[in-house]
Amino acid sequence: MAARSKTETLAWLRQIAGELATATLKRLEDTLPWYRDMPPGRRSSVGLVAQAGIRSFISWYDDPASTPWIAADVFGAAPRELLRSVSLQQTLQLIRATVEVVEERISSSTDQSLREPILLYSREIAFAAADVYARAAEARGLWDARLEALVVDSILSGEADDALPSRIAALGWHGHGEVAVLVGTTPRLLDVDQVRRTARHLDSDVLIGVQGSRLVLVIGRSDDGKGSNGRTDDDQPGGAEPVQQDETGSQPTFLDIAAGLEPAFGPGPVVLGDTVPDLVAASRSARAALAGFAAARAVRSAPRPTAADDLLPERALAGDPLARGTLVTRIHGPLKEHHSPELLVTLWAYLDNGRSLEGTARELFVHPNTVRYRLKRITELLGWDPTSPRDAFVLHTALILGAISEPVQARRRR
Repeated sequence: MAARSKTETLAWLRQIAGELATATLKRLEDTLPWYRDMPPGRRSSVGLVAQAGIRSFISWYDDPASTPWIAADVFGAAPRELLRSVSLQQTLQLIRATVEVVEERISSSTDQSLREPILLYSREIAFAAADVYARAAEARGLWDARLEALVVDSILSGEADDALPSRIAALGWHGHGEVAVLVGTTPRLLDVDQVRRTARHLDSDVLIGVQGSRLVLVIGRSDDGKGSNGRTDDDQPGGAEPVQQDETGSQPTFLDIAAGLEPAFGPGPVVLGDTVPDLVAASRSARAALAGFAAARAVRSAPRPTAADDLLPERALAGDPLARGTLVTRIHGPLKEHHSPELLVTLWAYLDNGRSLEGTARELFVHPNTVRYRLKRITELLGWDPTSPRDAFVLHTALILGAISEPVQARRRR
């Protein structure tokens, strides 16, 4: 039989279009489990896309110069929610099944002139699908970046509202439980993807915010159920060493996580805020981290990262009310309320006498060993050692702030 003319081929294709659409849906049902598991409404939408692809092929065969409208013509038949629920891989499987049905139908005919057009069209439709998903991914990435910036701004400003949890959920936040905020300088070139990969390696999730010269990371622990560090040795990205954990096998501390994320920051201090119960309370950690970041320059050779609580006196001197309250609550309050009032008196005398045991003993009319014993009790009570220069500075600042905060009482007349 002689080959058909192009006009005859077009007429034949239009005649069998319905047959091809039916065969395609049957092929999808038989070969694609994800298609079978779809609700009826979505299966119908996928069928519309397949039928649109067959009609578009017939139109394209009639006019090959019409490739620019392939994506709009084929994927325009799909509702927007379908594009969100069907992956690019599934879309390519759909294209392959449709092309196979058309090829099989053509191979059964005597006219083989459609083989090359089928190959060309399948290439165009595959590129068109990739373009659709690439544009969707780019739009989603831009939207996620704006939403993430909004969430971080809300945390830093302390203006969290009822919508914050839903916004965080929309970002795919995998953190759970406690949260801490890490603040440092923004590097010249920030690799956001590398920061997220490092965070995943450390069994944590991060929200990233760039505030001019400041880089803010909101850190939360994540648990994917894969064991101690969430992945096997073979799964470590870039050949990185597994996360070091303590002997009990517990998760790394926030300071450990901050140390792993420290290379992402530019030069200068990197400060970790207080640990708070959840993201809604993260603004408290952010305030501590920001205040510590501003005051860290006053500390010589401050480690990277350093905890905001290690900068309490500098933060207090800079006017941070949170640091002032923390010093009074943790140091002055326990000493003042202790059943042994001589501890507070001894600490004042020891600090006022330049941390001299003999000078303190002379002022208090006690033996130097008594002063040593009281200082040891103070260390056990507070966790700060008065004989350490740095701890002595912290304690002295706390005593001064505590004395200032006490209400003025009128002296009792004798």
